[in-house]
Amino acid sequence: MAAGRTRYAPDRGLTSRMVVTMFLIGLLYVVFVGVLIALLGKAWPLVVLIAGGLFVAQFWFSDRIAAFSMGAREVTPEQAPELHGAVDRLCALADMPKPKVAIAETDVPNAFATGRNQRNSLVCATTGLLRRLEPEELEGVLSHELSHVAHRDVAVMTIASFLGVLAGMVTRIALWGGLGRAAGRQNNNTPLVLLIPLVSALVYVVSFLLTRLLSRYRELSADRAGALLTGRPSALASALTKISGDMSRIPTKDLRQAEAFNAFYFAPAISGQSMAALLSSHPPLEKRLDQLRRISTQLGG
Repeated sequence: MAAGRTRYAPDRGLTSRMVVTMFLIGLLYVVFVGVLIALLGKAWPLVVLIAGGLFVAQFWFSDRIAAFSMGAREVTPEQAPELHGAVDRLCALADMPKPKVAIAETDVPNAFATGRNQRNSLVCATTGLLRRLEPEELEGVLSHELSHVAHRDVAVMTIASFLGVLAGMVTRIALWGGLGRAAGRQNNNTPLVLLIPLVSALVYVVSFLLTRLLSRYRELSADRAGALLTGRPSALASALTKISGDMSRIPTKDLRQAEAFNAFYFAPAISGQSMAALLSSHPPLEKRLDQLRRISTQLGG
């Protein structure tokens, strides 16, 4: 789970957090499936089949689904020479394989990276981002995104978020009555039937908190690694300030559409102080800027 053979600075804190998160998520997953099997009796093969199928789909196709959902369109060097040029320079600097390069047609200024590994990855910038940033600022953002691929935390977040998706789905099915009827046919025990949505909701909350804690740290780690690779933390800080300031000018409808994918984005698509900000997948802007100022002082010294 480390940065591997790239020149991105390794982050032991990120690695340890990924290991701990995966262990706790795995433990929670085993308990969750075990409880469902116990409650559903002879229907357990269906539980295992659905859980296994969803896990495989989440791991192998989540990056493609996310990219498609966010409107990412792969572009050639001829179609986007400046974007490809920036990615080429950063990949040469980091000594890592070049990912696919894409653009999303939206005025929301942002960027994201997806992929299970370095050779199966994609980095995308929105048209709103490309219009607003100077070349050095753009490279800072792209360096941040490529560090997610180099550190492989994108793959870990994909796996870690799967349990929350599964628990949320089971909760909805149980509330609709599907699992309740299945369990009721097995033992006619109403208290046990009621446990299904309760356990699912509890698992969802725990997995949500675990992924949020990891997500906030990995964003700080990507800022740090990206700034150290380019040697220009001030450019990344400038991009952060510019993007966060412009979020308040984006129509609320567009922000709501993008908000579902905040865990992938460079900056969260939210505006103002709200519950969404408190539960954000990213650390506060002030904390990110403070870290970049300290890195700038360190490099200057």
